[in-house]
Amino acid sequence: MAPDLGTGWWTYIKYDQEHDRPKMSWALLRRVWGYAKPYQLKVMGLLATIFAITGLSLIPPLLYRDLIDNAIINGDTTRLNWLALGMIGIPLLSAAVGFGQRYLSANIGEGLIADLRNALFNHMQRMSLRFFTHTKTGALMSRLNNDVVGAQRALTGTFINIVTNLVTVVATVTIMFSLEWRLALLSIAIVPIFLAPTRRVGRKLREIRRQSLNLNARMNNLMQETLNIDGALLVKLFGRQSDERERFRQRSTAVANIGVRSAMVGRWFFMGLGLISAVGTAVVFWIGGHMILRDVFTVGTLVAFGAYLTQLYGPLSSISNAHVEFATSMVSFERVFEVLDLPVEIRDRPEAMTLPDVTGRVSFRDVTFSYTEGGDGGSALLGLDIDRHARDYDATVTKVVQKASRTKALASVSFEIKPGELAALVGPSGAGKTTVTYLLPRLYDPTAGKICLDGHDLRDMTLDSLANAIGMVTQETYLFNDTLRANLRYAAPDATASDLEAACRTANIHEFIAGLPDGYDTVVGARGYRLSGGEKQRIAIARVILKNPRILVLDEATSSLDSQGEALIQEALERIMKGRTSLVIAHRLSTILDADVILVLDRGRIAEHAHGAQNHSAHEQLLSREGLYAKLYHTQFRNAC
Repeated sequence: MAPDLGTGWWTYIKYDQEHDRPKMSWALLRRVWGYAKPYQLKVMGLLATIFAITGLSLIPPLLYRDLIDNAIINGDTTRLNWLALGMIGIPLLSAAVGFGQRYLSANIGEGLIADLRNALFNHMQRMSLRFFTHTKTGALMSRLNNDVVGAQRALTGTFINIVTNLVTVVATVTIMFSLEWRLALLSIAIVPIFLAPTRRVGRKLREIRRQSLNLNARMNNLMQETLNIDGALLVKLFGRQSDERERFRQRSTAVANIGVRSAMVGRWFFMGLGLISAVGTAVVFWIGGHMILRDVFTVGTLVAFGAYLTQLYGPLSSISNAHVEFATSMVSFERVFEVLDLPVEIRDRPEAMTLPDVTGRVSFRDVTFSYTEGGDGGSALLGLDIDRHARDYDATVTKVVQKASRTKALASVSFEIKPGELAALVGPSGAGKTTVTYLLPRLYDPTAGKICLDGHDLRDMTLDSLANAIGMVTQETYLFNDTLRANLRYAAPDATASDLEAACRTANIHEFIAGLPDGYDTVVGARGYRLSGGEKQRIAIARVILKNPRILVLDEATSSLDSQGEALIQEALERIMKGRTSLVIAHRLSTILDADVILVLDRGRIAEHAHGAQNHSAHEQLLSREGLYAKLYHTQFRNAC
């Protein structure tokens, strides 16, 4: 428990320093300086403006003293006129320097925000799919937005305030001692009486700030979940609009209440500062008045002292809490660095090679894989406390994931696909089919074993060359909220209009696009919601055609489409698979009948497989064995032609 204030203000201050002060390390400060170093000349200019503005702010009280002690008493109108001009000129000059300070501060701050955001975004782009399946999108957005802005404010806000306050206090105290050392000592002696309550209010404000961030995060998370298309659709389908409105009302009200509480506590804080200034000024004028009556110094000196007191107590109070404020503001940098320090699981080896001519021979050699094991950063990602306000939830999820990790998605899987062959993956739900298609383009690395392309381990190839060699059409097509032209050119930025049209004709989607009012300039909406499922899949096929990969990885699910859309997609798939090595999660009997290789997966293992021969297709061979494939054929594929 905190000690009673009755035991003495110094005891309380020591306790507060030891138990409430955030910790900083020189390593953190050096790293922060690494981001500020490119702006060091501007930082020096910013410091120069701080010294200039502080120096200018110290001149007016001296003008007041000269006005009272010399100009008025001696009836010197010329001096009076010059002093009046000085009282106008000094603020104008200070404002001009302040304009330059604001420009430098904004330039440094916005540049720092851009640098941090670029660093974060670039690092996230290098992360494996495992990273995105184990973190919350809202939390990542918070790092890119709130924490980056908070980090910028630590340098261009808190740091500037601390330096300004230090310079102001040193300069003001120096001048006060030069004017009258006894009054200067008296002015400073009053300050410690008010430090304990001031620091206590500061600690309370930090606690409220943390609560406010938590409540804002919960409110923002609700908005993100319910205001995107998927969330809005779910809410409407289940008729939960009133419930969501009430949930949002509660969270927004909590944010408002904490804001009111912060304002009231802050008001007490500023009232304390005002009390310091009032008491200090009263005591100084009281003692100073007696000294004037004894002709110790002039009235002008006392007036100047009163002006300097207003410039002393505020900065002094801020400096007393400066270390805490700065360390607290550095939390944003720590949160940014948490993400930047995450290891990149899927990356190029230093000696990674580029295959100029890929033939398309694919082989899995004793491949074992678990979604929560292996890799250079998997365990680290699971341990990332990406949302500080959801520790209990994350702990529960981690236990569930760790339990699930005991079952491997793939176990000692081996097979080979020759160049130009069509390999069909079949098996019950959860057998590992999708995992195989994720491993080939190296969205994950195997926990054990290796995957080879043209005899080379995928880990020995550059990621760019692998991405160029493999094209993938997933069951759920993702489209950006942009034009059809932009979505198609995502695969080939340099594609001409004729290239787009040719690809779309091959994918059986050109006639549909040509019939739209804006044609290829039609905006598809968020996630392509303005298009049907079949239309989106044909756009995805056209996009892969533009990429022109040597290897195709396809999930040809068409069960949710009408017969016409299914036929168009099937025809398009047959066109693009010709001459290419294709790995297909097969949902149609026609695809299986055409397959050169059929791989039957069950519980992460190859239960059966067959290569087509001249007299017997792979389908016929597996059907004659009367195993799992035959069972799947009779229950799933027989009527799915």
